Amino acid sequence: MKFTFTFLLCCAGSILFAQTNHYDISFENAVHHEAVVNGTFPDLKADTVAFRMSRSSPGRYALHEFAKNVYSFKATDGKGKILEVLRPDPYQWQVVGHDGTITINYTLFANRGGGTYSQVDETHAHLNIPATFMYAPALSDRKIEVDFKVRKDLKWKVATQLPLVSGTTYSAPNLYYFMDSPTEISNHSVREFEVEDNGKKQKIRFVLHHNGTDEELDAYFENVKKTVLAEKEVYGELPEFDYGIYTFLACYMPNASGDGMEHRNSTILTSTRSLANGGMEGNIGTVSHEFFHA
Repeated sequence: MKFTFTFLLCCAGSILFAQTNHYDISFENAVHHEAVVNGTFPDLKADTVAFRMSRSSPGRYALHEFAKNVYSFKATDGKGKILEVLRPDPYQWQVVGHDGTITINYTLFANRGGGTYSQVDETHAHLNIPATFMYAPALSDRKIEVDFKVRKDLKWKVATQLPLVSGTTYSAPNLYYFMDSPTEISNHSVREFEVEDNGKKQKIRFVLHHNGTDEELDAYFENVKKTVLAEKEVYGELPEFDYGIYTFLACYMPNASGDGMEHRNSTILTSTRSLANGGMEGNIGTVSHEFFHA
């Protein structure tokens, strides 16, 4: 009985692992605004599997043809054999004749840092997930793991609402959570504080990619804290954030586009204004606006 139970647990664990889709993304050619994406999709049953680039993005009420930034697409099976690819429309790639596993590979051009598109250069990899990762609609309920292969020579670190698996690998319970989880990869700074609410402590994390000083960030973070606590008083409580953490992903860089976009447990904040050049007062309004959505 013990042997049978242990065997069943092992089988269940193997099935669960097999039905996890894996991505990795690397940035060797960041100087030309390129990223290379790999995705592996195991345990496939249908002979033809459709992969798509999204045409929408959380919080945006318009179509966006993210597929226009994808090129050099190829697909292989579990043995490395090149597979046939059909293009029934501009945003879809249909892969035929696999052996139960498909690995896709493509290059992404990314040069708009805001709340919708992605931007890759040697200052950062600013990733909105729908603009970055191709997906298989038929596999949307599967768990996802993604390895953000950071540029160590540029001292990059990963900041995202996704939970950490290990190293630079993060996970999402399904496609929908993944698509709602923007990620800032850069040599950023982090400040955080805890808020006690109804007997529970939650962490508010402020990530800032900028060219300013630690002293400027410390002063600005005090305003962020005041804003969060004031908005908590409006409602009398905070939402219960997943994993007990809410993350501001701020990028105040001259190459960014001014924007703000809220997500489940995080928000994107982008501005060309540095803290020293009007951002200390001018950018805090977007912090307030986006956190209020929570």
